[in-house]
Amino acid sequence: MGDSLFKLTSLNLNGIRSATSKGLEAWLEQTAPDCICVQEIKAQAPDLADKFEALSGLKGYFHLAEKKGYSGVGVYTRLEPSDVVVGYNSPEFDPEGRYVELRFDTPKRKHSIISAYFPSGSSGEERQQAKFRFLDEMYPYLMALKGQRDFILCGDINIAHQEIDLKNYKGNKKNSGFLPEERAWMTRLLTEGGLVDVYRQLEPTATDACYTWWSNRGQAYAKNVGWRLD
Repeated sequence: MGDSLFKLTSLNLNGIRSATSKGLEAWLEQTAPDCICVQEIKAQAPDLADKFEALSGLKGYFHLAEKKGYSGVGVYTRLEPSDVVVGYNSPEFDPEGRYVELRFDTPKRKHSIISAYFPSGSSGEERQQAKFRFLDEMYPYLMALKGQRDFILCGDINIAHQEIDLKNYKGNKKNSGFLPEERAWMTRLLTEGGLVDVYRQLEPTATDACYTWWSNRGQAYAKNVGWRLD
């Protein structure tokens, strides 16, 4: 990847067919990223064939869910990766299509870009416990990877880390996405884990401008009652 400016972005598609019908490719042409990590593709391989395998000159690499219309992540890139890692060897979560890693290795440097989609626990206690299991698996996996190579982790993390990362923090302290255990996991990742929250590095005090997700209820988007989950 060299030392030249490399433009990387990330986007939760909420369905690749829906996103392309709403102008995704025009947006890609306008923003012109070298690489874009995408989550919630919500498609199977036959759906992608000859249609979404490449977008705006970017070639896609994917980890798709076994379940139709569910999850799925990808990375579209202008550069040819030296290797592609699909899944992270999780018997429980790899079938859900939650992790794809593109490696861009040179003789001098090992470097990866990861697109990940962390589970949501908002549908109930069963999925919240699954989310905790995912976090328990993901932390040591990332730490082992960090011992071997540099990487950038992009994705829908489904955790708002700090009070400034959501509008109504007082009313969400017992809700999935802002639970103390989830926030503690993020704190650990960004302290002893050694990762850097790039957005907060650049925008340490942003509140209303930082949100990446809004509920479909109560005109949340119009009122900008949002969360920063990505």
